[in-house]
Amino acid sequence: MLIYLLRHGRTEYNAQKRYQGQRDIPLSAESAAKLRRADFSPEIVYVTPLQRTSQTAKILFPEAKLVPVEGLKEMNFGRFEGQKFVHVEQDPEYLAWVAENETSAHPDGERKSDFCRRVCTTFAELVDEALENGEEQLVIVAHGGTQMAAMERFAVPHKSFHEWCGPNAGGYVLDACDWKTQRVLHVVKTVRYAEENA
Repeated sequence: MLIYLLRHGRTEYNAQKRYQGQRDIPLSAESAAKLRRADFSPEIVYVTPLQRTSQTAKILFPEAKLVPVEGLKEMNFGRFEGQKFVHVEQDPEYLAWVAENETSAHPDGERKSDFCRRVCTTFAELVDEALENGEEQLVIVAHGGTQMAAMERFAVPHKSFHEWCGPNAGGYVLDACDWKTQRVLHVVKTVRYAEENA
């Protein structure tokens, strides 16, 4: 079985380098216009409850049924959400979080370890179910953080969390041939379904 783990298209928050987190930010009109239909047509695509994922999926896979999955939502960045990195990089609470190697919770937000556990548990359940049902493909359109958490935990070759952040409307194709015995996914290739200058 092949797994497509994709990131949503670009939003205005992405362009402005703001923390989006669980804010329900839509795709920018410019980005939506530059997305292109994927070269295959799955029956089902798993998305998150945040509209930027379903908007992306509707363009990439217009004939698919979209199934929202709560556990795949982006990290809750608490009071940092909506802020630009340049505005928080001198914030004492932000600096304390970085100094603790991102192990503490964001103020009013989510701890990275809790986020990764949530995502990986949900992701693994989807993989298990798809294999049990004899599916040939599993397609997920989620968020950069979702992508990084799942890839850090399950992908081979192994890389650290931040090394796995794919481009908007892009991501990874993974082979689940060793999933049942080793709980790993082999990276087959990277893909992107947008114009290069998007």
